[in-house]
Amino acid sequence: MQKTLAHGESQILLPESFVALFVPPGKTKPTEPYEVIAQRHELCEDMAQLLTEQAAQLQFKLGVHESDVLERMHAGLSSDESGLSAAEAGWVVKRLAELLDWSWPSWLEA
Repeated sequence: MQKTLAHGESQILLPESFVALFVPPGKTKPTEPYEVIAQRHELCEDMAQLLTEQAAQLQFKLGVHESDVLERMHAGLSSDESGLSAAEAGWVVKRLAELLDWSWPSWLEA
C-alpha cells in the first residue's frame, strides 16, 4: 500500500513517490510547502492522464516497443518547454506506464 501525504483539511492525498521528489537525500522534510507540491502533483498527474491516449496511439502507429514510446515521451517532457523538472518528467513517465499497464524500462529506474 502506498503512503500518501495530506495537509490540514485538504482532501488531496499526495503519493509518497511524488512528495519524495521534493525531499533532498538524507532529509525527511520536503523543500517546498504542501500547497506547492500539491499544485505540481496536479500538473504532473494531469499530464500523465493526457498522454495515455497519445502514447497508446504512438505505439500502435509506429509499431514500436512500449519502452521506446516512454523514452520518446520522457525526451519531450525533459525539454525546457515542458515546464517540468527532470524529476517530475521521470515521475510523469512512470505514472504514464502505470496508467497504461506497461513495464517501466530499466533506464527509468536510474
